[in-house]
Amino acid sequence: MTFYLGAPICLADLVTRPENSLIHQSVKAKERLEPLNGDGFGVAWYVKGLSQAARFRSLTPAWSNANLDELARVTQSHCLLAHVRAATDGTFDVAEANCHPFRKGRYAFMHNGHIEQFPKLRRALMARLSHPAFNSIRGNTDSEHLFALVSDFLPPEASGHVDDLIRALRLGIATLHELIDQHAPNARVFLNVILTDGHCAAVCRYSSDPTRIDSLYINRGERYGCHEQRCWMDSGENDAVKAVLVSSEPLNSGPNWQPVPPNHLLGIDSDLRVCSQIIEQPRIDRPADSVEGNEP
Repeated sequence: MTFYLGAPICLADLVTRPENSLIHQSVKAKERLEPLNGDGFGVAWYVKGLSQAARFRSLTPAWSNANLDELARVTQSHCLLAHVRAATDGTFDVAEANCHPFRKGRYAFMHNGHIEQFPKLRRALMARLSHPAFNSIRGNTDSEHLFALVSDFLPPEASGHVDDLIRALRLGIATLHELIDQHAPNARVFLNVILTDGHCAAVCRYSSDPTRIDSLYINRGERYGCHEQRCWMDSGENDAVKAVLVSSEPLNSGPNWQPVPPNHLLGIDSDLRVCSQIIEQPRIDRPADSVEGNEP
């Protein structure tokens, strides 16, 4: 998965042009046990003046979809998400509804990893959801259910404040652990997540297993650009940051890619400032105003 926030760029600058573009990662990922991600893809982008992100998803592999190539060539945005899918061990259907990114109102969400023993958790998780969150689910993936859970901790209308995204993601992870304690005590969770409202973003790289965690990188600079197959991030003067990239793998061999620390959450605010917080394995009591407060 790949995420961009900054001055408007072309979708192709993430999906097709870089030396390790998302198309390339869909065929031959370098940092995954399974290098092939051919169970569909999705892209989403925010358009000025519209509250909900536009989205294009397909069951076809990203590397063979001519429509994606055409769309990426002409689509520009200040906030872009792209994801290629490898279905988890046949547990979840290969279906368009299961392709990321997922949307709910202004918010968009994508996830790499999985929640073990999710069928044992699903009924209890769904019982926690508000009516709008419950009704927003179209597929059967752990990812979309996690987003529904997180969305119940988000303001109904996006505030543009990164603290709201950070809080929702933290409470979603904490509630997930609570459900695991009750219904699947030995289940592990692997959560590389990006949540955005088009203005700011919360990113986590999290694993409950200290011996295993999926890769995730961040790159910041004054300008991200591509020419033909060469892409780069300009560092700029005085460490000015006007573009932020987050990706499962570096898109190129440039020097500015840094791994997101394990079990950390990053907040990227609307001014592209990045804060970093440790994620523990939390235990919480259900907030009295969480789910019920978002019901109509």
